[in-house]
Amino acid sequence: MKFTSRRSNVRGRNGVVATTQPLAAMAGLRTLLNGGNAIDAAVATAATLNVVEPMSTGIGGDLFALVKIGSDPKIKAINASGRAGKAASLQELRDQNLCEIPSDSPYAITVPGTVSGWESLIDSYGNMDLKECLKPAIEYAEFGYPVSEIIAAQWNANSTRISKYGLKSDLLINGRPPQAGEIVKMPQLGRTLRTIAEGGAKEFYQGDLASKISSHIQSLGGWLTKDDFINHEANWVEPIKTTYRGVTCWECPPNGQGLNALLALNILSGFDISKMGFQSGETYHHLIEAMRLAFMDGATYIADPSKVEVPLESLLSKKHADYKRSFINPESVANVECSIDSKVINDTVYISVVDKNGNACSLINSLYEAFGSGIIVPDTSIALHNRGKGFSLTDNHPNVIEANKRPFHTIIPAMATIDDQLWLTYGVMGGMQQAQGHLQMLVNMIDFKLSPQQALDAPRFRTEITNESFIETIADKRILDQLKSKGHNVTLAEPHPSFFGSGQIIETDLSNGTLTGASEPRSDGIAVAW
Repeated sequence: MKFTSRRSNVRGRNGVVATTQPLAAMAGLRTLLNGGNAIDAAVATAATLNVVEPMSTGIGGDLFALVKIGSDPKIKAINASGRAGKAASLQELRDQNLCEIPSDSPYAITVPGTVSGWESLIDSYGNMDLKECLKPAIEYAEFGYPVSEIIAAQWNANSTRISKYGLKSDLLINGRPPQAGEIVKMPQLGRTLRTIAEGGAKEFYQGDLASKISSHIQSLGGWLTKDDFINHEANWVEPIKTTYRGVTCWECPPNGQGLNALLALNILSGFDISKMGFQSGETYHHLIEAMRLAFMDGATYIADPSKVEVPLESLLSKKHADYKRSFINPESVANVECSIDSKVINDTVYISVVDKNGNACSLINSLYEAFGSGIIVPDTSIALHNRGKGFSLTDNHPNVIEANKRPFHTIIPAMATIDDQLWLTYGVMGGMQQAQGHLQMLVNMIDFKLSPQQALDAPRFRTEITNESFIETIADKRILDQLKSKGHNVTLAEPHPSFFGSGQIIETDLSNGTLTGASEPRSDGIAVAW
């Protein structure tokens, strides 16, 4: 589906919210107007996206976020991803002759961490309580909303994923997906959100909802028990960073793939990208090569740090960047390969919020694939994610499945600071495209001085570690020939948000505090300000 438009940067002084769906962005803005801060607004936006973009996100998924509070230079990171059940067994999967965990399998369901993330964010840094933040989502669920274009197309394209378990849920209307402009009401999901609003995360992880979810998973042969839910917790962790041309770039640490973006930036820091030219074959070549080299390290080391050692200091060192950079030949592709599947079409939402006091929240909420596993908990309309698909079934692999382990995660919110002052709050959803999106957006803004909206509008590439790459059909066709001449296996692809990513950016003007928001032209997204 083509969705072309011309968008302007959105500017304000009191607050900006940017996300993939206009009604959700307005829910965040309403929260700011009602006295909430950036953290409250981010949670309100995320909860509303569960209702208005249900194939991409929800309480059955996971969450990561970065937070900055006012003038405090410290960036905080929260990992609200769930773990495999205590009964998770590699041998059980092998006994079924499985080489990977199927997308629609109950084995792919890890404990959903979203609700714990929402509550931890609000309890730690919010002005409101969870009940107040969930109000807009509950209103849209109970009173209905018109479905937007791109979301309607994604709903239709992926409706078969929920045809087995979702027929009696809010996610289908008499067995079919809704059309663009159709009014959708979600009474089941509204009741579920009200239950969480009243009982908090305790209700989701220790109450009747935990019992319903775990019992349903077990009835399908899955591992998760209510005890697994009871034992779940979100964790505040130390973010990771690197400096690229004077800009400090921040990511969440593993088990997420933010490391990939930082590794690629470190490699590129040794080249004068600005002299290569914006949207030139030479620039594409260097970015693609840096990304492939970063993916090689990521596939080797990114995993749950509570289970395996992740040598972050060594990987992010100048010495390591110099070594990886030595593989890049300006005239030909490097001969590097490893096993990583970056072509899975993922559905995720990203939210960026900055308020008038300099508080900022960069948040990603995800079901992984569209509607996650496709398994819907009866009478709740909770779509359960399939993040356990990120586990490996190979002995000694860093992401080999084991009990109480977090899987490899693609979702990575980000921030950038200059001299400890917030400059960018940004993210690009889209599975393994996310780190690539971060890289391209930062290069566009830092090396080529583009505005936030220009940085998102610019054509993108997507590369695979196997030397297969794609560039958007909106790019200059000469780039394709230039890359092929260097040995790239590259083809054109339509600018679909799930494949090339969907980004949001808020820039803070360091001279006067003006906030500039930008939103993805490849999706229904919008930035709103006041």
